[in-house]
Amino acid sequence: MASNGSDPRPAVRTPLRATADNALKIVVVGGFGVGKTTLVGSVSEIRPLNTEEVMTRAGEGIDPAGLHGKRSTTVAFDFGRITLSERQVLYLFGAPGQERFWFLWDRLFSGALGAVVLVDTRRLEDSWYAIDRLEHHGTPFIVARNNFGEPTHTLEQVREALDLSPEVPLVDCDARDRDSGKRVLIHLVHHLAALAGADEAALAAPEPVVPEPVVPEPVVPESAVLTPAASAGAPDAIYEESTP
Repeated sequence: MASNGSDPRPAVRTPLRATADNALKIVVVGGFGVGKTTLVGSVSEIRPLNTEEVMTRAGEGIDPAGLHGKRSTTVAFDFGRITLSERQVLYLFGAPGQERFWFLWDRLFSGALGAVVLVDTRRLEDSWYAIDRLEHHGTPFIVARNNFGEPTHTLEQVREALDLSPEVPLVDCDARDRDSGKRVLIHLVHHLAALAGADEAALAAPEPVVPEPVVPEPVVPESAVLTPAASAGAPDAIYEESTP
């Protein structure tokens, strides 16, 4: 896990409060090597659980070995925790980025309150699958650009390249920095709150009143109206013709 050298977390494990009875789940997804493990580790109040393994020659041709000096990779998921209050705790799950582990994503999305899609502008195409799967599951998400050095594109250019709808928040971050990672999660929480408020407003809105359809009375043309004489003479004529 990358670090900025100023990790304020204590070396000992922080125990979970006995009063905590409400767990919230957030998933961090994205392409290979975008900083998911680093983000989870930087914001977690406990030593994060990760399943990183050393990349070997056996993965050549399958994983992009040596990408920007990367020598290890997540093979299951990363796990971190943040205590929100006396009763609420937030669990963070970082998904593996390699294509061969994408089958795990659907299970990680199960029960998730929302997600953060971490992107590297040098390899934006690696994030398309994450966005597609979240939209498929209907999981709310925001996108965070992890800045590896000075950005070379504006956020609007990134939004256009990713074909993001205007409703999806797009923010900057440094996955190594604890405060920056916290701001990303705060943006996600605000987004979830806004969506929940919109849903409640839609449910509270009165149903539209549909007026009863007006059925016009049929108009009988004058030519179809029989005069009294005609109506009286018609049966006689029929009777006369049928009488032998």
